[in-house]
Amino acid sequence: MTVAATNWAGNIRFGAERLHEPRTTAELRRIVADGRSLRVLGTGHSFNAIADTTGDLVSVAALPRTVEPDERAGTVTVSAGMRYGEVAEVLDRAGRALHNLGSLPHISVAGACATGTHGSGIGNGSLATAVRAVELVTADGALVTIDQDAAEFPGSVVALGALGVVTRLTLATVPAFEVRQWVYEDLPTAVLRERFEEIMAAAYSVSLFTRWRTDRIDQVWLKRRGGPDAPRAWFGAVLADGPRHPVPGCPPEPCTPQLGVPGRWHARLPHFRMDFTPSSGDELQSEYFVARTDAVRAFDALDAVRERIAPALQIGEIRTVAADALWLSPAYERDSVAFHFTWHPDDLAVAEAVETVEEALSPFAARPHWGKVFALAPETIRASYPRWDDFRRLLGEFDPAGTFRNAFLARHFHAG
Repeated sequence: MTVAATNWAGNIRFGAERLHEPRTTAELRRIVADGRSLRVLGTGHSFNAIADTTGDLVSVAALPRTVEPDERAGTVTVSAGMRYGEVAEVLDRAGRALHNLGSLPHISVAGACATGTHGSGIGNGSLATAVRAVELVTADGALVTIDQDAAEFPGSVVALGALGVVTRLTLATVPAFEVRQWVYEDLPTAVLRERFEEIMAAAYSVSLFTRWRTDRIDQVWLKRRGGPDAPRAWFGAVLADGPRHPVPGCPPEPCTPQLGVPGRWHARLPHFRMDFTPSSGDELQSEYFVARTDAVRAFDALDAVRERIAPALQIGEIRTVAADALWLSPAYERDSVAFHFTWHPDDLAVAEAVETVEEALSPFAARPHWGKVFALAPETIRASYPRWDDFRRLLGEFDPAGTFRNAFLARHFHAG
């Protein structure tokens, strides 16, 4: 008998026999040591089978919830199952902040880091780049800590849940700061092509939203740390006269405040507010990272097939992510542009659109987001990751019996 559980979007029904929700680390260690096939379930915001298993699912959400700032080190150690919005409020009260946040504050810290989830900003690395140490339960039930000085650390952060059950993460922090957010509408794509770098560097965080239907970017979200008021006209775009939701026709109330109203970092960097559910979950998502040097050419390649993308699309988003040194990070060793697609929940239409996107981006060694819908062959993905074999060896060292191996991991990191 399988557990009655699905991911957030409802497109994945987990095939696990049991769902464990341990309340102590000792209980978790016993579960792992006794298990033969086990995967970890976070907030369920992945859109593929990365967390699925026919064995046991384990949630760490019920483990003791702690947020422990270290003023001297400038770090904070947090429980893996906590959500970013929860951590941020505690940090802010201590006068500290994280360098960036994703669109949703509702996602778990461990799940976001394990899949390379990110915010935006030319100078901002993914959320995983804040990690300074990982505490996890390995396949034999041992509790180990891997810090940034360990040789295996670069392969242990964006690790897809393959090395063990992460229980705590230590994150680098920065002094707390304020952000002001503005939304512009109707940015001409001709201007975007000519001045892409200047536009994407115009704020601490910049997001472009497009339905891939016209020769204009529907919305540009600018998140700035200080500075003057935004002008009404900007690169041919016009300042929005009220708050906006990125998806056309949706009310703006779930979104973080705009119109330049100052607010704390954690109340502006995400697109959506913690106290609102951003949507019903009736969507699918895909995302692909290409080198920022290829951004305009990749944009043109997608724009050339927009008629085949747009019918399945609710909204697309374009963001920048700084390069990092984490082996399986989609931004590994290259400053990147991420092309994100929020699809209508139509499996057939999405499959056709994903094929179109992947074909268009094939000249650019696109790396898919590990937690979203993609169809690229494992050998194609492997070719874009220089440390792929190093990670596979690390997987063998940490989990020789395949306790944390599922069909998703077996497909991409087969033995041999």
